[in-house]
Amino acid sequence: MASLHQTIAADLRTQITTGNLKAGERLPSEPRLATHYKVSTPTLRNALALLQAEGLIEKIHGKGNYVRGPLRRLTYMGGRLIPDTDLHITVRTTNLRAHGDLIPLLKVPARTPLTEFLYLTHQGESPYSLARIYVPRNLAPTEMPWCRTGLADTQETVTARLPTPEEASTLRISSTLPVLTITRVHSDTTGRVVEGTHLVLPGDRANALFTTHHTTDETGAKG
Repeated sequence: MASLHQTIAADLRTQITTGNLKAGERLPSEPRLATHYKVSTPTLRNALALLQAEGLIEKIHGKGNYVRGPLRRLTYMGGRLIPDTDLHITVRTTNLRAHGDLIPLLKVPARTPLTEFLYLTHQGESPYSLARIYVPRNLAPTEMPWCRTGLADTQETVTARLPTPEEASTLRISSTLPVLTITRVHSDTTGRVVEGTHLVLPGDRANALFTTHHTTDETGAKG
């Protein structure tokens, strides 16, 4: 037998899939919905969390719950999201010192001065990805990773996990929706790490594509 919050979620899901509640439409407030379904606010929120995890609704802080439009899946390829024609990015820059996992990520001593670039990518009003890029502050402006030509090595580690509370809030996703995380490290020809990136992509709207180009040693083959 379905629980109360599952029954409420099923009713709202039907209203969304049949078009009674349309994409972009704001749901009634949580107290009103709780009164309508004759349940407590926590029970109502559990029902909304199910729909949020399914990608049917999103909660916008300070505004309420909205029916989400059809989600388009983007592909992470070569360090960027594709297609990116209708994406816009907000950037916030912060100075900090190396601590925690930033020390092994960038291979620097504790408290090394760093600059963090926080990139939040949106499609329309919906956030699509969150990236934190870290660069040692002792690099000259011409040596910044996006300007340098001497990069020799890029390593990427892909992990699936649940989002942190901050990630779930920023990306407007349920804490039960898995995210794809890509940790990218750029090194120069001397082996020095010049950039470390933590990229977070919600699992319901992103793919990651990695291509390996194989070369044939014709000299060895002929021998």
